[in-house]
Amino acid sequence: MNPSPSLPTYPSRRSLLKGAAGVAIAAPLLSACVTSGGDDEQPAANTGAKSADNPLGVKDDAPLEVVIFKGGYGDDYAKHAEDLYKGKYSKAAIDHKGIQKVGEALQPRFVANTPPDVVDNTGAGRLDLATLVGAKQLADLAPLLDAPSFDDPSTKVRDTLLPGVIDDGTFDKQVLTLNFTYTVWGLWYSKPLFAAKGWTYPKTWDEMLTLCATIRAAGVAPWTYQGKYPEYINDPLLTMAAKIGGADLLKSVDNLEPNAWKADGLKAAAEAFAELAGKGYIMSGSEALSHTEAQAAWCQGKAAFIPCGSWLPSEQKGVAPQGFDMVMGAVPPRTGSDKMGAAAVQAASSESFLVPAKAKNAAGGMEYLRILFSKQSAKAFAQSAGTLPAVAGATDGLTLSSGLGSTRDAITAAGKEAFTFRFRTWYAPLAKAVDDATGELVNKRATAAEWADRVQKAADALAKDSSVKKYTR
Repeated sequence: MNPSPSLPTYPSRRSLLKGAAGVAIAAPLLSACVTSGGDDEQPAANTGAKSADNPLGVKDDAPLEVVIFKGGYGDDYAKHAEDLYKGKYSKAAIDHKGIQKVGEALQPRFVANTPPDVVDNTGAGRLDLATLVGAKQLADLAPLLDAPSFDDPSTKVRDTLLPGVIDDGTFDKQVLTLNFTYTVWGLWYSKPLFAAKGWTYPKTWDEMLTLCATIRAAGVAPWTYQGKYPEYINDPLLTMAAKIGGADLLKSVDNLEPNAWKADGLKAAAEAFAELAGKGYIMSGSEALSHTEAQAAWCQGKAAFIPCGSWLPSEQKGVAPQGFDMVMGAVPPRTGSDKMGAAAVQAASSESFLVPAKAKNAAGGMEYLRILFSKQSAKAFAQSAGTLPAVAGATDGLTLSSGLGSTRDAITAAGKEAFTFRFRTWYAPLAKAVDDATGELVNKRATAAEWADRVQKAADALAKDSSVKKYTR
């Protein structure tokens, strides 16, 4: 099973979570929409009167076309939201399409200026988000975000979302997509194994190193990781660095500032992981393992810790033995004077929904999203998919698996200190340079200083490349 229903067959989950780096589907043709159609070809307004009960001005008999990526999550959750929509707008005919190759199916329709009203633009064959943004094919979702939530009229939709969801869909200060699922990254371990061995999850990095020595003495490798894809072990390294340096470090890295990758926080984090490897605390042979192989070894008890995102429990169904009860912990802080708290975690949203700018029923498309992003819909999704939705409080009152429960607890504990780096979204070549350098670091072929030099060189080259559009946070 893939890490998420949106992932390609290899585990580059960043290409899922960061849609701007997605697969380009006929970018020149999509760009042609601007010249062939333009603003003059906007469809006639298909809206009704706005009211407290109809804040987006939905015309009650306007047809609604919904296109959903039908991957590992299926599309029943989307149909559930459609039923709620139909309950409110009984005269509206809903055309539901659950498909897999979203780009292949919809690219010609964007070219012809006849897109659906709302699209789940997910999957390996999705439309290229950067191209859609550049061609001005996406509606600004500000009216939706400022509308009262479906559950509570006293709370705006924007105030019901988990940290970072709005930022993940923002391009040049406009929110153009809204992501429905939420991923948290951390360190995973088997709770029963730790209880049986008397091991306690470490609260600091020094405690981690001490525990690793104890674990190795018991005949178990302290760590393994998805070696063929070093981005997985990059996550705890970058999380540690962000905790040390705080928001200033995030901004300097993402904004391609000079010497950003040589900051004290990044240097300390790189040194910490160099020490982890140098002490032999990473399972021998991990570098050669795929994500499935490394995770299977971990489930077999060959290693105590593995870094991963919160899709791991779903991916390990049928692999983890009964009673394994995996849980996720936050990356232990490196120092006692970090700018972020010990509970801070790296998190981001995915499963990207959008309303085309030239949709016939754009108001209905936004209303559908207002319903989909309600607690009512999100709770039904959490129950069926076993995945954390991007709506705050959606899992309240539910009986959760150990994995999903620990993810929910981690994001609750982090509060406002849930964060993400944006450079992966914006600059895929830099992301690869960081991954490659970290692979060298944890396999003892580069020092922390060499790691920083190598990544900074890649960042500087990118900053000087005038052909690459630059973003800032």
